[in-house]
Amino acid sequence: MKFKVVPFTAQITRNDSSVTVANQMQTIIDSHANQGWTYLRMDSVQTSVAGTNGCFGLGAQAGFTTTYNVLVFSSPE
Repeated sequence: MKFKVVPFTAQITRNDSSVTVANQMQTIIDSHANQGWTYLRMDSVQTSVAGTNGCFGLGAQAGFTTTYNVLVFSSPE
């Protein structure tokens, strides 16, 4: 069995609703389904972004943690 992980970040405006997000997900799922992939689930991946030292400490930026959403698909091959 093969797996494929695709990043997903909804693009909405203040006037959009959850329907907009669902439609964006549906478009990605349908596109991959047409290529033989089966949608399994949506997961969140949390990672740390390293800080920077800057030049002589000037402009240094602290590290932080961020989360990405991914859609997971499978295919029998």
